[in-house]
Amino acid sequence: MGKYDALGVFLRRWAVRNGGQEVELTLAQIEGLIGAPLPKAAANIAWWCDDRSGVQSRAWLDAGFEARLIEQEEFVIFGRCNIRPRR
Repeated sequence: MGKYDALGVFLRRWAVRNGGQEVELTLAQIEGLIGAPLPKAAANIAWWCDDRSGVQSRAWLDAGFEARLIEQEEFVIFGRCNIRPRR
């Protein structure tokens, strides 16, 4: 299991249990899910790009979500994508 797989699992389960379109997680909550600190680069919007070039973005994209960092508040909004999640 990769470092960010637990985040993808959480998002998939959240999508099944909740009818909402978005879930907000603090950076600390994400660190709790993955069981490790996020890299310093996670403080930058670019790290949260939805381009599949990073292992982190594949975790939420494969779960059917896009990510948006709210820098000043230190949380991320994960919103459901219009694309089908990978299984």
